[in-house]
Amino acid sequence: MDRRTIDVYEDGAAAYAERRRAYAPRRAEAFAAAVAPGGVRLDLGAGPGHYLPHLGAPAVALDAAPAMLVQARRRHPGTPAVAADLEALPLRAGGLAGVWASKSLQHVERGRLPMALAGVHRALAVGGIFDLTVFGGEGADRTGGSDDFPGRRFTWWRPGLLRDLLVGAGFTVDELAEPEGGEHGRVVARATRARTLPDTVGPGMRLLMCGLNPSLYAADAGIGFARPGNRYWPAALAAGIVATDRSPDRALADHGVGMTDLVKRATTAAAELTADEYRAGLARVERLVAWLRPGAVCFVGLAGWRAAVDRKSVAGVQPAELAGVPVYVMPSTSGLNARVPLAELADHLRAAARLADGG
Repeated sequence: MDRRTIDVYEDGAAAYAERRRAYAPRRAEAFAAAVAPGGVRLDLGAGPGHYLPHLGAPAVALDAAPAMLVQARRRHPGTPAVAADLEALPLRAGGLAGVWASKSLQHVERGRLPMALAGVHRALAVGGIFDLTVFGGEGADRTGGSDDFPGRRFTWWRPGLLRDLLVGAGFTVDELAEPEGGEHGRVVARATRARTLPDTVGPGMRLLMCGLNPSLYAADAGIGFARPGNRYWPAALAAGIVATDRSPDRALADHGVGMTDLVKRATTAAAELTADEYRAGLARVERLVAWLRPGAVCFVGLAGWRAAVDRKSVAGVQPAELAGVPVYVMPSTSGLNARVPLAELADHLRAAARLADGG
């Protein structure tokens, strides 16, 4: 989260608590009613705790500015409070039943929001509710003297891109409204945590890996290609494109290797997917690629590219690009495709990396 913005909230916590209020208490109460009874709900970016009385119990306040949590605890004694960056949630996987994020994630830089949403996905149990409010518009601004808390950074959001990022982060979008009240009006979304994987993507990616879809095993493990018989991670290590086994986060942070899926719906086998799902998924991936501009995209498994683009395609560099970015298609790394040896899979990944590097 933007450090200057945190400092503004840290220095102005007491004044902010007095000057602001809960602007959407009924929405917060509807969120509380939708969360599983007795399930823990997180106020993400809780500030001085204005929404805590409306979120139901048990509730936890989390904010990046400790002074804000002092205000929240003063008003709501006994409420657990966690000081943490909104982009690095120190929470147990699947421990939450609901996350309320009212005008907090708007302080995260645009390209960093996918990983912040991935953190929310991991903290929520399957079926958990995510309620998000940001402001509409393009680009980002830092407030000046006309703001009573100047120096805060705001990222503005268009609903279409926000929807794609929520889907990519592993959510089923139940509600997403156009901005209310002008260019920077509120954009509100309600989503459900699906049994799938979140994208691990960001700016400056060297290579974007795109699987067909998560297996149920991988979705439950929280790691793509996680099944013991899948050769993706052994091949990636052998190819030298990653150095840490079964860690999508480290692959992105250390090597610029991102991960997404052509179809987000998790299944027992990719054979359950339809051509329509592949085509719709490719459209989302193309928009993601147009936005983040990785060096290349590598599709793991021929079935999706054949269903959505070229039914006669073979493994290797493809004649068709995706949003102007070169595409490589390689055989499936599934154990069901054992006729392709590990060394050959590693060779394909090396070739995809060379393509990403302009080779």
